[in-house]
Amino acid sequence: MVRVPPPSDPATVPASHAGKPAWDGQALQGNPHRRDDKAQRVQEMFTAIAHAYDLNNRLHSLGLDQSWRRRTVRLVEPVVGSRVLDVACGTGDLSEAFARAGAMEVTGLDYTAAMLDHARVKAAKAGGTVASIRYLQGDAQNLPFPNGSFDIVSIAFGIRNVADPSKALAEFRRVLAPGGRVAILEFSRPKAGFVRFVSDLYTQRIMPWTASLIARDGSGAYHYLPKSVETFLDPSALSAHLCSAGFAHVTAHPMTMNTCTALIGRVAS
Repeated sequence: MVRVPPPSDPATVPASHAGKPAWDGQALQGNPHRRDDKAQRVQEMFTAIAHAYDLNNRLHSLGLDQSWRRRTVRLVEPVVGSRVLDVACGTGDLSEAFARAGAMEVTGLDYTAAMLDHARVKAAKAGGTVASIRYLQGDAQNLPFPNGSFDIVSIAFGIRNVADPSKALAEFRRVLAPGGRVAILEFSRPKAGFVRFVSDLYTQRIMPWTASLIARDGSGAYHYLPKSVETFLDPSALSAHLCSAGFAHVTAHPMTMNTCTALIGRVAS
């Protein structure tokens, strides 16, 4: 496994970032997905907000984020007896949902060590099947697993944070066994005019300030979030990328007035 040093080690932080927010106004002026240093900035911001990540998720999704994950798990049935890889697992919410749904084994992989530290603490407290989840640090674009190792690969609210999503999708396809499924849960922008207006007002104007206050965050993470959604692939474009990566029967499942969408793809048997 390729281990990525956490950015809390000063030696791993580029001099241009030292003492500065991961995402300041200048970095967010254009498209953050086109930045050469996107991966480093993403890692820095998640290290900064890991301690309040779950609290902000619950509060700012109005408690819906866990139901979105549970529905995603249901969409990739059968889960019972499956080998699951949850990429960009963060603090382990989707990994835990798969474990509770009866997966034979669950591996959670994330780029940021601080997020995994919280995931391991949560799993130990929960006990039972959740405690058996294996958490590893690694890169979605270079998965440290042999071909055909898993029946399900999932990623929730993380594909847009990968430096090159196409590389990650190719890796997901590689590590899936014949008949395997991929599940991508990601934010999307509502299409209806009034709903879109309210959603944009909340995510672009209100949430960045309240979430930053709760997390006591100076990294700019919650200002990056709406910008990263606005400039990322929409569900149709992401579906096309899944097909290009070799997935078939790709289906889209909008949730909560299109504020997020689950995409499910399959590997031929």
